[in-house]
Amino acid sequence: MSGVSLAVAPRSEPDHETTSSSTKPQQIKERNPQQQAVGVMGSLRVIELQLVAFIMVFSASGLVPLLDLIFPALASAYLLLLSRFAFPSLGRSSTSQEIFQGTKFFRLYMVAGTTVGLFLPLAYVLGGFARGDEHAVHSATPHLFLLSFQILTENIISGLSLFSPPVRALVPLLYTVRRIFVLIDWIKHVWINKTLPANAQFKDVAWYWFGKGLAVANLVYFSVNLFGFLIPQFLPRAFEKYFRDRNEVHTKLAEDKQSQAMNRAKHTDKKAD
Repeated sequence: MSGVSLAVAPRSEPDHETTSSSTKPQQIKERNPQQQAVGVMGSLRVIELQLVAFIMVFSASGLVPLLDLIFPALASAYLLLLSRFAFPSLGRSSTSQEIFQGTKFFRLYMVAGTTVGLFLPLAYVLGGFARGDEHAVHSATPHLFLLSFQILTENIISGLSLFSPPVRALVPLLYTVRRIFVLIDWIKHVWINKTLPANAQFKDVAWYWFGKGLAVANLVYFSVNLFGFLIPQFLPRAFEKYFRDRNEVHTKLAEDKQSQAMNRAKHTDKKAD
């Protein structure tokens, strides 16, 4: 839960402790929708507002191809269809929706991915603007646009119980698959299409190889992330959690129906006597 939701959430007063236990469940049910709405608003932290700003700037700059511009809309529509027809939410609280509990090494791995995939490409694009290197800006902007949309979508979906674990796991999977092709184009631009003049200065040579190395590092990292983590580990755990929870829900419903049937049978026997 975010700091905003903690700050705005209703606080218990001393006189509430004297209320009867029968009124507490009703109060909890009445507060839950408000707390969920506050949690959604609280999830829009400063970094996410910055991502929205990046998305708007990239969209209006004309640096992102049309296919990459419409990809987030197509992916979001597909995820909504999946959440409605294929993998509907089981109504579990958001506190029990954690799919993967990472170790300290995994957290370092994610920090490295954020640095390589977001911060360094952003610095590369800003440096390209400062140096007047339109080639660098055009080659890295589509990747940044898709990654910003991915992070924003993941953060919004993670705060909503409307989406089940398989749907939430498919968000990074879909975006990473698309960005692999974008990164291949980035490598083609910086390794094949871009050349250095014969009298290039040291800073130009360093910038040239920084762009090449950054493109390769992103392709390597996200390829490993896709084929070494998302597909073999993250996605199976999401499906395992979803079907386990669904079986528990169905078992509980069957037990409740059986209990109700037994109670009705006993009530009928008492009337017959």
